[in-house]
Amino acid sequence: MTDYIWKKDSSEAVDQRVMRFLAGEDVVLDRELLPFDIRASKAHAAGLARIGVLTAEQAGAMRTSLDELAQAFAAGEFVLDERFEDGHSAIERWLIDHLGDVGGRIHAGRSRNDQVAVALRLYMSDRLDRLADDCRAIARVCLDRAKAEAQVPLPGHTHLQQAMPSSLGLWWAGHAEAFIDNCALAVQTSDWLDACPLGTASGFGVNIPLDRDGVASELGFDRLVVNPQYAQNSRGKVELRAIDALAAATGDVRRLSWDLSLFASQEFGFVRIPAAFCTGSSIMPNKLNPDTVELLRSLHGVVVGARSELDAVVSLPSGYQRDLQDTKPPLLRAFGRGLAGLAIVPDLLAGLEWKTERLRQAISTDLHATDRANELVGQGKSFREAYRQSASELDELGQRTPEQSLEARVSPGGCANLLLDRLEQRLADLRKQQSVRKP
Repeated sequence: MTDYIWKKDSSEAVDQRVMRFLAGEDVVLDRELLPFDIRASKAHAAGLARIGVLTAEQAGAMRTSLDELAQAFAAGEFVLDERFEDGHSAIERWLIDHLGDVGGRIHAGRSRNDQVAVALRLYMSDRLDRLADDCRAIARVCLDRAKAEAQVPLPGHTHLQQAMPSSLGLWWAGHAEAFIDNCALAVQTSDWLDACPLGTASGFGVNIPLDRDGVASELGFDRLVVNPQYAQNSRGKVELRAIDALAAATGDVRRLSWDLSLFASQEFGFVRIPAAFCTGSSIMPNKLNPDTVELLRSLHGVVVGARSELDAVVSLPSGYQRDLQDTKPPLLRAFGRGLAGLAIVPDLLAGLEWKTERLRQAISTDLHATDRANELVGQGKSFREAYRQSASELDELGQRTPEQSLEARVSPGGCANLLLDRLEQRLADLRKQQSVRKP
């Protein structure tokens, strides 16, 4: 790349080593962002026509040409590579090549600063919608299985020690509620960053009466980032919040994966993970390893590692700084890997096979001690007195069955009263909220 859009004249010396360092991964990363940059450029062209900077014919030609670029890029006929400094310069070059001098007018009233800011917000909005969809799908599987296996006994653990009789219904419902919350957080975060920075240019506004509201509306934004300085200062801030929403989901995937890693071990023997999610050992013919579950467990590390990298970059003064270029790699890496992992979780969960007899047999009689203590409280004893009496009767609890324990656990949310209808309603409400959020 030698024809940089920022060069004033052809005599300016350019050190290609410096240019390669400055460009970094931009061209490769912008392949992910180019469709969003094209969308924003189409809206910008229409906005320029509304204020007379472009004629309707010029704007129409630009929009048609940009549609052709989007199609060529999707088909692999146009490749964003080292010929270009970044995606922004590639769009401008395409328009000039196809429309001549008219194509060069696309940059009126904008900077690469607000171009990348709007493309990133469009990208994050899209990925947060995918995150909400993934979390809803995971919650859906968990709720369905909670209904089907509501009263299947499962040893409950605290401190990795057996604690009380529990159920698959309670276990599934607990994970369902986690991902309902994660879906809600993704939707709320998308709403929070639903503001258009396009038209703020380099952070100071421009002496052209841009139709910023009209452009924002065409792009589906709810409002403007009003202040040009804040349009720059918010970079990094909004990316961190988007990754936080992703991290909430991958953190719960980590906990779920830990459960499955333990439950699938020979020592527990509670569940069989589908073979499609396992691989064999390269040396031990007897092994079938739950590699998918283990890499889902490490997924959170990738996401929070990217968040830490991004957070370290944005220790900056007000206004645009070139450091902000380095906010793109961790954001795209986090969502690329994070969403790839979350997308396979529903099928993994749907294919789990529980060894129900093994689950029941694993519940030792002393696990009924807390139930016995609460019974004594119901008979009028203080809890501490009941606690001591129950501890002295551990050998006498053998006549109880796990099913009796589950049936008696009637507190709201407990094994006999899972309140799945409330979780179902929250999930349905979130689906409606997400569907009406964007035009």
